[in-house]
Formats: sequence, C-alpha cells, structure tokens
Amino acid sequence: MELQYSGKKSVKDVLKEAKAYQPIMLNAEKPAFIKGDNFDVLSSLLVSGLSGKIDLVYIDPPYNTNQVFTVDKERTSTISRSKSAIVAYADQMTPDEYLEFIRQRLILLRELLSDSGSIYLHIDSKMGHYVKIIMDEVFGIGNFKNDISRIKSNPKNFTRKAYGNQKDVILFYAKNKDKNIFNNVTVPFSENQKLEKFTKTDKNGRRYTTVPVHAPGETGNGKTSEEWHGMLPPKGRHWRTCPEKLDELDKNGLIEWSKNGVPRMKKYADEHKGKKIQDVWNYIDPAYPLYPTEKNLDMLEMIIAQSSNENSIVLDCFAGSGSTLLASQNQERKWIGIDRSDISAEVIKKRLTGIDYQFIDLNELHNEQPSKLYTTSRSDRKSVAFAL
Repeated sequence: MELQYSGKKSVKDVLKEAKAYQPIMLNAEKPAFIKGDNFDVLSSLLVSGLSGKIDLVYIDPPYNTNQVFTVDKERTSTISRSKSAIVAYADQMTPDEYLEFIRQRLILLRELLSDSGSIYLHIDSKMGHYVKIIMDEVFGIGNFKNDISRIKSNPKNFTRKAYGNQKDVILFYAKNKDKNIFNNVTVPFSENQKLEKFTKTDKNGRRYTTVPVHAPGETGNGKTSEEWHGMLPPKGRHWRTCPEKLDELDKNGLIEWSKNGVPRMKKYADEHKGKKIQDVWNYIDPAYPLYPTEKNLDMLEMIIAQSSNENSIVLDCFAGSGSTLLASQNQERKWIGIDRSDISAEVIKKRLTGIDYQFIDLNELHNEQPSKLYTTSRSDRKSVAFAL
C-alpha cells in the first residue's frame, strides 16, 4: 500500500541525492549536536560511516499545523501571537509537501538504523494516519510495533463542537521486527496498587497473590505436559515449569493448595519486577517549556532505556528543546542531535551546560569556517562518546 501525491520522488532518487553529499568529520570521542537542515545533515552522516550504526531514532517533527511557533523573553508560546516574539520555527506546508518532507527523512533514517534499531515518531491525529502509511511503506508494515496513545495534557474544555484534544500519537517501528532491542522495562507498582494486587499476607507479613500453576498452550511430549501430583494440566494448557521444579516450589511453601486440592503459585509483592508498560502513556508535557514543543523528559528516558543499550547511538533529527539529547546523556547513551533553528540551538546549549559535546554549525562548514566546539571542565557530568 502506498500514498500517491504530487512531488513524490523514488527511493532511488532520494538516496542518490543523499549520497552526493560530503561527509562530516566528527570527533569520535564526543556526542554531537549539528545545526542545519536535517536532510543535509542526515545525508552527510550517511556517507560518514554511520549507515547501519544507529540503534534508536526518536523524532518529534512538525505536525503540519499551519502555525508559527515562537518564544519570547518571558514565556513560550505555541502559536505566534506577539509581534515582538522570536520565531522558533514555522510549520506551514501543503499536505503533499509535508508528506514528502517526512518521507524523505524517514528513508534516510532507515538507512542509518542498525539491524536491531527502532524508530519512534511523535505525531498528532490530524496527520498521524497518513504518516503511518508512509512508515508502512518505508519500514514495511510487518515491522510496525505499536501505535501508542500519549496523554499530553490535563483535560480540556473547548467550546468547539468536538471532544477535548488530550492525546497525541507515537508510532513505533523496528528495522527488523524480530531483532529490535527491547529491554522489557517495567513500571513499579505504587503502594496502593500493591495493596490491590497482592491481597494476601503470609505468616511473616509479606504480601502476595497467587496465579495458576498452568499456562495457555499445549507442549506435546515435553516435561511440562507430564503428570504432576497425580494430575495432568487442563486441556489446551501446560505446567508453568517442569514437575521437578513444581515439587521444589511446593517444598519451599511457594505452592498454595485450596480446600479442593487446586494448586496455585505464590507471587510476592517485594519480588515483583513491576508491570509491563502498555500502549497508553500518561506523560504530560512541561507547563512552562523552554521551547514550544518540548516533550516530557521522563517519557524520553523510558523510551531510551527500553529500546537502546549503553553502547547504542541515539539520534534525534528534530532536536527542538534537546530533551532527547539530555535524556540520552542521563541514560549514558551516545547521541547525535540535529536542528536548523537558531532558538533550538540556543536552548540546547543552555540545557546541556556542563556536558562535553560537539556543536557543529553546518553553515559554517559550508563556508569553510571551523566548527564550534563547546566543552566543559566540570567533572560531575559523564561524557559519552561514539565511534564512527
């Protein structure tokens, strides 16, 4: 399935254009922020030896809102209302232009992703359905992982004849569906949730609950299909572990028997790893952002912990406020950020104060001027390096 619209280039032509760029000479010992058009920068990275090296891409591109996003000295405005405000970026393209803008960058990002890489694309519901088809086309519909609903704000009470707009969308794709890094990060139970879920207490005061000793699915001739305590697992199910292990659990008091002789396994609250993260997230954005579209830092740290490893490179080519870069640094990941906005560059410089990284201005490189390099002598922030 493909979307057809005017101005759509072939993948071959997009890559041919990208491969005509010159490489960027990066210091392999430092993370980097590169100021410039992200098609230009991604193209240069592609010919600089980073093809297949990026484990995680998170992007929060413009949403095609037909608005101008501004900042001023006193506050951040999501829609330009003041003549004195400074433009952070303009989001004004036709639908066809917008889709091709996104698609061309996705093609380059796919080339940069490693075989175990993933991409998270943040979008709203206005364009999200079209962008998903583009992502199906670029990454393959079989590599689609999740359509995540993210609660972005408190409830709204608009006067327009529609429901309040409280969420946006994150599209999660893998480069290869069975190989993507996924660390099964879990969320700890709150104290109230522990009381609700672990309703029983043993003689030592430890809270626990019980689960069946069998699970869905038959195992044929395997050990988990064998008789235990004179019984077989119910039809269509198998023992959660082999009979010998069940005997050991029973001996250690970890099997609870009902009055009718039905066994259940004990699960203790203080040993539980937490609950699996679902596809509805509650991460409200900052009330007083440093940049118009600044995203929740905790959300980004979770994404990075979930879909990258400590030696991974994380890339954000719509860096905006620099939250992805800061979250990557906090998670001790290697990172590359890209944005063309002067305001973005200023905000990122302030937020990354104390972090040793490269700041490269692509316009200066084109003018054959030396790139800017910000460093720090502070030792309380860990510097993370990446190798080309």
